[in-house]
Amino acid sequence: MPSALGIAKRVMVGRPMRNEMLGETLLPKKIALPVFASDALSSVAYATEEILLVLSAGGLALLHFTWWIALAVGLLMLVVVASYRQNVHAYPSGGGDYEVATTNLGAKVGLTVASALMVDYILTVAVSVSSGVANLASAFPALNAHVVLISVAVIAVITLLNLRGVRESGTAFAVPTYCFVAAVGVMIVTGLIRIVFGSGLHAESEHYQIINSTHYSGLLLVFLLLRAFASGCTALTGVEAISNGVPAFKPPKSKNAATTLALLGGIAVAMFAGVTALALAGHVHAADAANLSGLPEGHEPRTVIAQVARSVFGGNSPMFFLLQVVTALILVLAANTAFNGFPVLGSILAKDGYLPKQLHTRGDRLAFSNGIVLLAGFATLLVVAFHASPTRLIQLYIVGVFVSFVCSQTGMIRHWNRLLKDTTDVAARRRMMRSRVINAIGAGVTAAVLVIVLVTKFAKGAWIVVLAMPIIWLVMRGINRHYASVARELALMENETRVSLPANNHAVVLVSKLHLPALRALGYASATRPSRLEAVTVSLDEADVAALKEEWERRSIPVPLTVIDSPYREITRPIIEYVKRLRSENPDDVVTVYIPQYVLGHWWEQVLHNQSALRLKSRLLFQRRVVVAAVPYQLQSATARIERAKAQAAFQSAAVTKTKTKQPRQRTMLQNLTAENAELEAASLSEAVSPSGATPIAECPDREQVCLAGTLRTVRLRPRAGVPVLEADLWDGTGSVTVSWLGRREIPGIVPGRRIVVRGRVTTTDGKRAVFNPIYELRPSAGD
Repeated sequence: MPSALGIAKRVMVGRPMRNEMLGETLLPKKIALPVFASDALSSVAYATEEILLVLSAGGLALLHFTWWIALAVGLLMLVVVASYRQNVHAYPSGGGDYEVATTNLGAKVGLTVASALMVDYILTVAVSVSSGVANLASAFPALNAHVVLISVAVIAVITLLNLRGVRESGTAFAVPTYCFVAAVGVMIVTGLIRIVFGSGLHAESEHYQIINSTHYSGLLLVFLLLRAFASGCTALTGVEAISNGVPAFKPPKSKNAATTLALLGGIAVAMFAGVTALALAGHVHAADAANLSGLPEGHEPRTVIAQVARSVFGGNSPMFFLLQVVTALILVLAANTAFNGFPVLGSILAKDGYLPKQLHTRGDRLAFSNGIVLLAGFATLLVVAFHASPTRLIQLYIVGVFVSFVCSQTGMIRHWNRLLKDTTDVAARRRMMRSRVINAIGAGVTAAVLVIVLVTKFAKGAWIVVLAMPIIWLVMRGINRHYASVARELALMENETRVSLPANNHAVVLVSKLHLPALRALGYASATRPSRLEAVTVSLDEADVAALKEEWERRSIPVPLTVIDSPYREITRPIIEYVKRLRSENPDDVVTVYIPQYVLGHWWEQVLHNQSALRLKSRLLFQRRVVVAAVPYQLQSATARIERAKAQAAFQSAAVTKTKTKQPRQRTMLQNLTAENAELEAASLSEAVSPSGATPIAECPDREQVCLAGTLRTVRLRPRAGVPVLEADLWDGTGSVTVSWLGRREIPGIVPGRRIVVRGRVTTTDGKRAVFNPIYELRPSAGD
């Protein structure tokens, strides 16, 4: 039966997916829009509020600047969207800003962009989740006391959804995103109708007065307006996510990504403008509770979008609660943009050697699981450290966004300059020059905004991001230097092709007593035909050593037994010193140390056995020209575990047969998981490529023409008598057979994992079946 850990993993993450199913995780535009655009669309819920919060510091008289600041933010978003449409066409591989900057401005600038994006992705999760929970608390005030716990739980749920794979998480997030867009659209239209027909809007904070405000004029007023503009620029967060996620789109990838980006820009600007207009029409006053006069004691002010919704629909209407719920959902799910972008960026950086290689590995569900978990961990730390306060977290936001904007657009200018030098076609040059102008405008505008953001937000918390980015940059450079150093150390010389052999191989078998594991280790060591073979034991107790020597002689073991003295009753140090002495006496020899090791069936048994062997192995690994070999011996608990695994496999096979013939009316979760595991195992064995008339490998007759179908599990080049021979192991679920092509070093398409049909004569030599020089047909994989 499945283990408890296996059941839990399958419930949370789902069944593993084969490599060829990667194509099934690609996204159509209708799913890609909510997956990649939820961050930018969700900013509608707080961008207007951030503008109002800053302007309120100067009193109600400054709120009339809100519309002009919102107009500037909207125009900036359109410029950035137009600029990034050029990016997705020029660089469809998914590196996004990092790839653009690295290719055109160099590796150091590329790492700067990467560090900025990584910080931005982490903050996106923290800010979005915290803001979502805050909006939910606006509708249900009882939640205010538990926002940190709820935020951490939400991050955990989003993490699990993404570990199941991007397509499933995209489908789960599509409905809330479209509901949010529809609900905000209905609110804007309804509010405008009420304004046009004279009924007007009245926010609950309309009569609140802002206290502790300061009169601003001259340069201080300009600074305040610039800070409000910088806060409003949070509306641009997430625009770059589509350019970083182009590989996740269905073909044609660039065209679909550009179309999705245009849709994002249009929808986001329209929603942002609508919410801002309604907030001004309803006289929404946004400020901290301590700075609002008229707010009931003990109450927290509602978010701006909540106040607008109450003024449009009424405080107890279903539409108000619906809008609050979908607003909270879209803000929470906006974090999914980072969960799609961060792992992809981490994978690219790992491939380039700037992050650990584990980040480039896909998990069971074809998602970059390590990157997803890493992002969730850092975001959770931020949420806990800042007590899930959107106001505090948002001060750290958008610095990284605009750093990547500026570097990306500057890199695109150099990209077009390089192409224009080599392009003579008039129409192509005209398109390139138009794109260069768009990117130049984008670079100039975003650079100006970056300066504004740094100046106005540095003291408010942006300094943390400014400090974190170079630290991440230095860490990535250090990782890259390490990988480069290891690669240089391991590289072969130009003319180095011969395998160097040691002068002699001195085999040392460690024994503590004469038992079955010791005899197996002696037999294995003898089978390797070493130059010299000896058994070594450490004298911890004279009586035990005497008994061992007596039994050694009585059983006539044909291997000399060496006893090492240990006056301090140690095991590891005397053996290390003995091996060092052997090495010093014969520097050109290799010493192979064989250590008998028990294989155990239960985790708790590991605490009781193999501890000395593990310590010794860890020390011996640091000795030059010393090879450590563990010789396993399966104890009864391990054998029983193997038998249970065989029984489980048989049970699963029977479950597959049963489910094919008869579906039970109701199954328990455990039965469902067992059936799923069985179907998964059957899928990995059957390979689903057998043409009619194909013979199962286990049943193919010897020396007869047969048709075989299956998957190539291993491929190797094995020269025989100076003639190259390409060999592959063909597996169909019933058995395997070796397929050999004499005189061939490589054949296009003959690679591990390829499905194939072969026709030829099966021959058996030394108990091994093989087909030589068959006629073959490559079959497409499921993802082809």
